Amino acid sequence: MTDLIYLDNAATTFPKPDAVHRAVDRTARELGVSPGRSGSDLAVEAGRLLDGARADLAAFFGLPGGDGDRVVFAANATDALNTAIAGVCRPGDHVVSTRLEHNSVLRPLWELTRLGVISHDLVPCAAPGRVDPAAIAAALRPETRLVVLNHASNVLGTVQDAAAVGALCRERGVLLLLDAAQTAGVTPIDMAAWGVDLLAFTGHKGLLGPTGTGGLAVAPDVPIRATRWGGTGVRSAERGHLEEFPYRLEAGTHHLSGVAGLAAGLAWLRERGTATVAAHEASLADRFAAGLADLPGVRALAVDGGPRVAVVSVTVDGMPADEVGLRLDVDHGVLVRTGLQCAPLVHEDLGTVDGRGTVRFSFGPFNTPAHVDRALAGLAECAEAAAARR
Repeated sequence: MTDLIYLDNAATTFPKPDAVHRAVDRTARELGVSPGRSGSDLAVEAGRLLDGARADLAAFFGLPGGDGDRVVFAANATDALNTAIAGVCRPGDHVVSTRLEHNSVLRPLWELTRLGVISHDLVPCAAPGRVDPAAIAAALRPETRLVVLNHASNVLGTVQDAAAVGALCRERGVLLLLDAAQTAGVTPIDMAAWGVDLLAFTGHKGLLGPTGTGGLAVAPDVPIRATRWGGTGVRSAERGHLEEFPYRLEAGTHHLSGVAGLAAGLAWLRERGTATVAAHEASLADRFAAGLADLPGVRALAVDGGPRVAVVSVTVDGMPADEVGLRLDVDHGVLVRTGLQCAPLVHEDLGTVDGRGTVRFSFGPFNTPAHVDRALAGLAECAEAAAARR
């Protein structure tokens, strides 16, 4: 089947806008130099591309002060989260996070705890997919340095009240790191209004950029150390790595064509209106969730009417998640994500580990109602086949 339907946009949005492809191609063909490494016209233009992208992202995320130099590029959100956690935490610090987190947060916390550098606590959900800010407040200690919050679950799509958590962190003098991997480009984010100190984002999901792009936005006066050291193209005679931003948290040559594509994806979103794009995706998720009600044996998880992104996870009674995904792919040309989605504690709490996780459907700007209907038809066949076994 050649007319594949891609419903795994929570992993990577696909396809990308044509403007993204054009920006990547043009940069690679006409501007493929190292920015900031010489005074040539091309190098200067490459540097301006980076600076423009930083400034646009700073404005888009409501970075306090709006200084684009405090938007640091990274390979992805995982890279940015590692930079933030390792750069902020000091020996003896305590960190509070949640059981909703992706392994890009859980594993750095576990590793630093294993090494005896920090201790950490993970707050459970009061309801499926939702964390009570009061539970985070209750977990804070005098030595708590950082709260790490998953803005939207990549398994359930539920969006957390970042503003409420930011307010309590400000009151207690604790830094807030927001993991916006699933919300950047989809849900409005205002770091200044919400009290977010650090924002980790990826470029290849809601921002519609290429893979291998992302970054960390750092509010003014946030104490964060460098976690890698190397060439910056600036003051090369100095023995130590530069302290000023963005050099403090960057080293080596940038993924210039990737940043160009990321900037083009952001421009595409802003031209169409991020609210318009998000409403389109939400309408598809709502259509899908409504259709699930007519499928016996298919259960949607944490579809409770609260704030969410266009992600819906389901289980099929009597059929493991990976088999459902295979049938959807082979028989219906519908591509989804199955398994634990790199968020194992969510599945422990949902009781979905034994069924090998869930089947995750995530909708993007180029999906249509017809795509939703074909996915529902495929799920119906899976449910019928599972029922026939019982």
